[in-house]
Amino acid sequence: MGIKTAERSIMKALSDEQVASFRRDGFLSPFPLLGEEELAACNAGVSRFESWLGAPINGDSAHKWRSMAYLILPWVARLAQDPRILGPVKDLLGPNLLIFTSTFFIKEANSPTIAAWHQDSTYYGLEPKEEVCVWIALTEADDRAGCMEALSFAGRPHQLRHASRVVENSVNRGSQMIVEPIDETDPVAMPLPAGSFSMHHGLCVHRSGPNKSSHRRIGLGLNFIPTHVRPSGSVRHAAMLVRGEDRYGHFELVGPPKDELDRDAVATHAHAMALYRDAYLEEEERHARLSV
Repeated sequence: MGIKTAERSIMKALSDEQVASFRRDGFLSPFPLLGEEELAACNAGVSRFESWLGAPINGDSAHKWRSMAYLILPWVARLAQDPRILGPVKDLLGPNLLIFTSTFFIKEANSPTIAAWHQDSTYYGLEPKEEVCVWIALTEADDRAGCMEALSFAGRPHQLRHASRVVENSVNRGSQMIVEPIDETDPVAMPLPAGSFSMHHGLCVHRSGPNKSSHRRIGLGLNFIPTHVRPSGSVRHAAMLVRGEDRYGHFELVGPPKDELDRDAVATHAHAMALYRDAYLEEEERHARLSV
């Protein structure tokens, strides 16, 4: 008998045209999400978290805290389980969903922080590579602030060769970039008003430029996978069931925090992050060998 979450509505959130567009291009945008009060509450949560850290989330001393905040911050866990998000994701990945990881993507005002052309799924160590990132703008993410740009994969998603730890001022933890020729002549910009989100496939090629604006660009990426996806390496990752039923048991299931940054939640986060790190490093080595 599988583990289940509460039943959700079976109504479709996306039109057939939107689903077809995602299958063809690998991205969709924008979607409204947070009202004014909800957005203010999320940004207050960011401020509380940074006060607890005693440093910016994107600072070197707080690096490990950028990811899997749904395990330590109830407001992020609520976003990860929000039907306004899970409805569209369900239409793309099916009814049974895990959140595999999440990341704060923060660019300080007038900063050179960028993301080079890359694919999210490269080092995740998942098989098959079926993953959708919901990217939530907690502050304005327009062209000037360094919004995401994506390239259509023209209905043929496939893994490209990457190198890691090679991009200066990278917003990505792995500082990765694609190292084979790609056609970047027709990128699609995806500016987002604060409180809205975009979605992109794990094999979608995308990048973002520096923040030339006078405000801090704060984004939160939530990475969802269907429950039939499994780890491709030797490490059994941790994941949180957010919708439907897990009949497979490929991942070590972890739960949301009872309270913000409580002791048990911090311990769960540390354990899940250690598994993620080990799997990521293993996949980096494997990808490097295959790319030679």
